[in-house]
Amino acid sequence: MQLLSVNVGQRQRIAAKSGWSGIYKEPVPGPVRVGEFGLAGDHIADTRNHGGLTQAAYVYTRPDYAAWEAALGRPLVPGTFGENLLFSDLESAPVQIGQQFRIGEVVLEVTDPRIPCVTLAARMKDPGFVQKFRQMERPGFYCRVLVEGEVEAGQEVVLLPPPAEYAPTILRQFRTFFG
Repeated sequence: MQLLSVNVGQRQRIAAKSGWSGIYKEPVPGPVRVGEFGLAGDHIADTRNHGGLTQAAYVYTRPDYAAWEAALGRPLVPGTFGENLLFSDLESAPVQIGQQFRIGEVVLEVTDPRIPCVTLAARMKDPGFVQKFRQMERPGFYCRVLVEGEVEAGQEVVLLPPPAEYAPTILRQFRTFFG
């Protein structure tokens, strides 16, 4: 599996909530520092609901993008969903809470599915997008940073052994939230 894109966002105006967001992520060239609270240069506007130790990095996957491109009938660029990291060859729904990934020296641990909000709907310019996101069941996932370091597009992403005990999947946690 490969890290296809590393994305960060600057503080920008948006027609949602506080009027500001960092959801407009764009790919950046070269190495990016990943610390316990996220990626260097990445703005988190709504720190009450986003970011922090358990949401330091948001990961989305190329197969999930492909499903969205088919559903929306148009290509999407990396960062569209506000993800920090875009992985190849993996769907987000079956990933387990506690699953770990290594990218170079960085180790990430999956903590939660992404729950859609009005900011995502505003980003997609579709007031009904939260419901569409829920129905697609391709939420991506948040990670905590277990080992800090630098990541760069093109690096190998290593799927480490699964959690030793049973852990729910991202999809199960996503459905539970909306249950």
